[in-house]
Amino acid sequence: MTTDPSLAKDALHEAEDHMVKSVRALELDLRAIRTGRANPMIVERVMVNYYDVPTPLANLATIAAPEPQMLTIRPFDAHSIKDIERAILSSDLGLTPNNDGKIIRLVIPRLSDERRNDMIKSVHKRLEEARVSIRNVRRDTQDTLRDFEKEKMISEDDLKRGRDDLQKLTDKYIEQAESLSKRKEEEIREV
Repeated sequence: MTTDPSLAKDALHEAEDHMVKSVRALELDLRAIRTGRANPMIVERVMVNYYDVPTPLANLATIAAPEPQMLTIRPFDAHSIKDIERAILSSDLGLTPNNDGKIIRLVIPRLSDERRNDMIKSVHKRLEEARVSIRNVRRDTQDTLRDFEKEKMISEDDLKRGRDDLQKLTDKYIEQAESLSKRKEEEIREV
């Protein structure tokens, strides 16, 4: 029976895809964390109950930051303004919408030190979730490589090389996740 080193490479490519997705998910989560500066991304993913269908706010309105401490939300459908207000109030953003019948304005208050610390804890929690996700991919891929070797589908050398490459991938993506987290933490600490 001959071995096929491409099986190990395929397993590593699949692992890398999953690790990239973990980092991307962390990046999206971190974008939604409010930093004290108006940023349309903090409300884009708020789910609005639009005609009994949960819909992301970004699909229902134009969101802009005309001032450093204010967001404006201009709904495409004027009838959805109340639904959007309800969704913002029920979200965990802690913002109170004001509307004039056409536009919703959100004043972004400056963050207190206590709120900053809470947000930093949230960033750390999400970073740890991303690390765990990446490590789980590593564990599953190691199991797959071990199974390939047991079944004599790859050689022992391919297994060792695969494990080494997998650890390099793991380190690379954990470092990317930590870098994203550090940047967000610096952004939150800015006054």
